[in-house]
Amino acid sequence: MTIQSVAVLGAGVMGVGIAAQIANAGVPVLLLDIVPDGVSSRNQVAERGLSNALGAKPAPFMHKRHAKLIRCGNIEDDLEAAGACDWIIEAVVERLDVKQGLYARLEPLLGADTIISSNTSTIPLAHLVAGRSDAFARRFLITHFFNPPRYMRLLELVTTPATDAPMAARVHSFIDERLGKGVVECNDTPGFIANRIGTYWIQSAMRNALELDVSVHDTDAVLSGPFGIPKTGVFALVDLIGLDLMPHIMGSMRALLPADDMMLTGREAEADLPEMIQQMIADGSTGRKGKGGFYRLRRDGQTRVKEAIDLGTGEYRSVSRSSLAALDAARAGGVRALLEHPSAAGQLAWRVMSGTILYAATLMPEISSRPGAIDAAMALGYSWKQGPFALLDEIGSDWFVERVRAQGQPVPPYLQALGADEVFTTSAGSLHERRADGSTAVLQRPTPVARLGDFKQAHRVVARNASATLWNIDDGVACLEFHSKMNAIDPNIMAMLQTALKVVPDEFAGLVIHNEADNFSVGANVGLLLFAANMAAWSQIDATVAAGQQTYKALKYAPFPVVGAPTGMALGGGCEVLLHCSAVQAHAETYMGLVEVGVGLVPGWGGCKELLLRWLGNTQAPRGPMPAISKAFELISTAQVSTSAHEARDTLLLRDHDRITMNKDRLMADAKNYVLELAADYQPPAPPQEVSLPGATARVALAMAVDSFHKIGKATDHDCVVAAELAMVLSGGNTDIVDGIGEQDLYDLERQAVLRLAHHDGTLARLEHMLETGKPLRN
Repeated sequence: MTIQSVAVLGAGVMGVGIAAQIANAGVPVLLLDIVPDGVSSRNQVAERGLSNALGAKPAPFMHKRHAKLIRCGNIEDDLEAAGACDWIIEAVVERLDVKQGLYARLEPLLGADTIISSNTSTIPLAHLVAGRSDAFARRFLITHFFNPPRYMRLLELVTTPATDAPMAARVHSFIDERLGKGVVECNDTPGFIANRIGTYWIQSAMRNALELDVSVHDTDAVLSGPFGIPKTGVFALVDLIGLDLMPHIMGSMRALLPADDMMLTGREAEADLPEMIQQMIADGSTGRKGKGGFYRLRRDGQTRVKEAIDLGTGEYRSVSRSSLAALDAARAGGVRALLEHPSAAGQLAWRVMSGTILYAATLMPEISSRPGAIDAAMALGYSWKQGPFALLDEIGSDWFVERVRAQGQPVPPYLQALGADEVFTTSAGSLHERRADGSTAVLQRPTPVARLGDFKQAHRVVARNASATLWNIDDGVACLEFHSKMNAIDPNIMAMLQTALKVVPDEFAGLVIHNEADNFSVGANVGLLLFAANMAAWSQIDATVAAGQQTYKALKYAPFPVVGAPTGMALGGGCEVLLHCSAVQAHAETYMGLVEVGVGLVPGWGGCKELLLRWLGNTQAPRGPMPAISKAFELISTAQVSTSAHEARDTLLLRDHDRITMNKDRLMADAKNYVLELAADYQPPAPPQEVSLPGATARVALAMAVDSFHKIGKATDHDCVVAAELAMVLSGGNTDIVDGIGEQDLYDLERQAVLRLAHHDGTLARLEHMLETGKPLRN
């Protein structure tokens, strides 16, 4: 039985976020909250929550139309309707008495197969079902979403032996496949996994930064990049969470943790907030939602200056890039060199990260018997590239244990038994983990499907160069992976595309283009273009653009299906790759756009051509070429990027037959299945018929629009130059409405426009600025 309707009780930020993600999956949601006193609408609280979500940043909805799947109500009038839903998610205030009172009212209204879960982050399941019937307990579980629910991938699923196993499996499958979450099964313990370890890590970092007199900014630099942790580090993360929430989190931990827990007994007495932080909360310095926190932005004329608080004096000072010897050591010698560095920053890194590893090991098997589950929780919930046990493998368990012993600290039984062995090992092409009982078993991931990394473990290389690899991913399907810096398209990637075009027809049924980086591709390697322009190598630029066009064109007309499988940013040349694929299987969080104008160029590898042809063929648009030209011009000239794969459909960057995957870890498997589905009777597309474009007539209309934006300051001088070249391409060049324009003609117009712009000083300035700052220049 599938889950076809969901009720969310509680319309706070978290409840509305959960409702929005369920609506993003295309499932109707009933959103309920209390009836406030003295108001005209009894549904006002839920309605206000939904309204706030529609204007929130980051957006909870992948497309605003998804909000139509949410119906607002109230707990007094609509609780019976909630009881008729397949799944009820309780997301009310974190008070046991409030939750239990709601359950008492709900129990007699539940349908025969209705599932009920709590989104609690702290209250044990056993406490929640106390006093309820055995029948209620069987259908009850904890589904702990992380905030914001759309973007944070972790879902901690808590059950007990009393929980109905098939029901729990149904919820697990729905959350995985439909909501796109990584489901980590947790024991019923305080804080579950991620927040138990994450809270210790945060508290330890704050304590040790104060004790060792390491600045806020330097602490975040040390405890982020070198360990594969987001650049927010600790203090910026607390600013994001809100300093005022920390006392509540720690109060819950203190009330629930056993007296001998390391968070209560460790050297830093982690469960007590430092006095300075308590004073910041009292002063209203609670982070981003307050008047600032550990960081704040101060206006200095037209610019904003980032400042960090001095942990010693409480005064704010401007911050710049950290230049620590410990960070230099990490860049040169890896994480162990950082942990061994004698400076205060090195001591901070050792204390915090060694303590986190020790705490995680101490908690096995209490929170989980599987180190893979613990690492997955930290990766999915805190966006760490690797969890504490993978970090232990990187630095060496024997070295780690020896140093811990030398400092007189106790070594947890798990680490004693591990000895010099690794936690995670590869055998017969599969990853294995050393579990709490000492046994070794195949690593169980939150999403049980094969990913590209699994095939890489088995060394399934078909062809490889410095920027791309062609892999055999079984069942007659190959996968082309980009792995250049930021997956920027360069000559090596073009060469591997050409290799794939030669190899696949003889050995495979089709091709997936996919990688497991955060971003599919940020576009072409503009550094190479700038170098060639500075050398006046115009013929080389012309040849590079032409070669890219012909490679992408060959990809489009390949005799086998090609399915692009992007996630994250797919910009510029990376977007153009996808525009030439037979189909796209996009992760829901794919951000597509043709953004070349930001560096003073127009799309030169078929992006203008493909987008124009798609809008010309759009049966929903007004007749005639001008509406299609105007739409393509608008999208490219403003460098519009979709905020989700769903939005990419609106701009025709994705087509009707392109598909969307909610769970990033299922993306390659879904793309592979799509290739096999297409391969059964695949025929490459026929070349498009010639189109009639109005030439100079269209350019006059587009120029008038650009001029109006220029006059009011919304378009710069060089924007006008780039826009004129874009108009030349999209209008068909020096043609007339009675003439026919073919696909190659549009390629040629793109190439000529790129070459003219590469000669322009304004474009060179934009290219240089982008490479130096990572931001577009408004010149």
